[in-house]
Amino acid sequence: MKALLDTNIIIHREASRVINQDVGILYRWLDRVKYTKCIHSLTISEIEKYKNQQTVDTFQIKLDSYERIEIPSPLQKEVIAVSGKIDVNENDKNDTQLLNEVFVGRVDILITEDKKIHKKAIELGIEDKIFTIDSFLEKTFAEHPDLVNYKVLNVQKLKFGRINLNDDFFTSLKEDYPGFDKWFIKKFDDEAYITVNSNNGLLLSFLYLKVEEKDENYHDISPVFSSKKRLKVGTFKVINNGFRLGERFIKIIFDNALKNKVEEIYVTIFDKRDEQKRLIDLLEQWGFIFWGKKNAELVYVRDFSKKTDDKQLKQCYPFISRNKDCFIVPIYPDYHTELLPDSILNTESPEEFIEDFPHRNGINKVYVSRALTPHPKIGDILIFYRTGGYYKSVVSTIGVVQEAKYDFKDEDDFVLYCRKSSVFPEDQLRAMWRYQPSKPFVLRFLYIYSFPHRINMKELIDLQVLNGVNDAPRGFKQITKEQFNNILKATKSDESFIAE
Repeated sequence: MKALLDTNIIIHREASRVINQDVGILYRWLDRVKYTKCIHSLTISEIEKYKNQQTVDTFQIKLDSYERIEIPSPLQKEVIAVSGKIDVNENDKNDTQLLNEVFVGRVDILITEDKKIHKKAIELGIEDKIFTIDSFLEKTFAEHPDLVNYKVLNVQKLKFGRINLNDDFFTSLKEDYPGFDKWFIKKFDDEAYITVNSNNGLLLSFLYLKVEEKDENYHDISPVFSSKKRLKVGTFKVINNGFRLGERFIKIIFDNALKNKVEEIYVTIFDKRDEQKRLIDLLEQWGFIFWGKKNAELVYVRDFSKKTDDKQLKQCYPFISRNKDCFIVPIYPDYHTELLPDSILNTESPEEFIEDFPHRNGINKVYVSRALTPHPKIGDILIFYRTGGYYKSVVSTIGVVQEAKYDFKDEDDFVLYCRKSSVFPEDQLRAMWRYQPSKPFVLRFLYIYSFPHRINMKELIDLQVLNGVNDAPRGFKQITKEQFNNILKATKSDESFIAE
């Protein structure tokens, strides 16, 4: 298998000083799963334009470790058509040439962080062969779980003073923010959310949040903010490693916003590095929009007023409508806490879940089913019911349906759709597909809320949500709005995530 690498990825890798740690992880996995790393002649030409001859000479030596694509393939008519619609400059056209090498089958995949290339790949119908660093790692982990020789320890909340400021993780932050060291030391008694590599204890992600009251001074932000209670995302960095850590931290941001009853969330961020651009893209997916500037930094804001829209569920997350249809959904104990780790039961050992996996981190999750109708629709509410009998079964979690998919082309299409958001490894997904002639369908849902108090089957019967022991949900059991409200009360839920 041949992997063509975009120019920026190679520059980050072969520079004299490596700041982008994501690229190092990518290269190790390319070697581990035996991809041949390829470089295009256009990339070599770009590198040779550098003014510093010593830098060019250093690159030339290091580039010998790549397989070179010396002669560009003729642009195909389909590629030319897409280029004509999207490309505006020479760099865009060079990127199209890289894409063309995948289109004609000269290389198997292209790894790039460039949004335009991914957009063009969708137009050409080859988006399954074009990867970001993170999506390539997710794919690789799903296909080769036996090769993952380290885990990510679950999110920890630590005081700054207990976090190693000399970790290489902070190098880019120190370069972007003069005085970062002093600021960090001042915060020694404050807390931040982190994750670390279980092998070496090095940082993989860091998040610092600050609640600001209505009288906060925003004179250095343009346009100036109006008076609101806000949550500031003070420092946010994630190394892409295939574990979907960015999404996990997005959930933490929204959980804090709910807890502190803020009206808006904002973040200030540079867009100079690939890691920052990826973070901006992630924030935009979840409803953050560009506001203005704070000195040289960009400012993005997220309205946190209660609203719902079935067409923009992520932009309205975590709010749901009480007036949507609601279904109780069964999930077996073996899969419950794997898929919904925040809903761990008191009877389960947290020590069994200290190591992280991609499906645990995602807000986007999938539920595979063969249940007969009724089936939930987009925007409908799911209440997950951990099976276990009269006393041990409990309702634990609320989700909202993002998509219901029935029309898979084949087994590979089903596996590709499910694997990065499912608790099931690839071999189990294939077994589920082959189990019987009638094929499963998949609900993609957003994880919303874990009930603070769990109620079991007995209590559900007492609340008249279930009509006895034989009424335990086996498929999607629709309940009334009144029954949903009774569950919220019995579970002592904070209903701040519900928009009327």
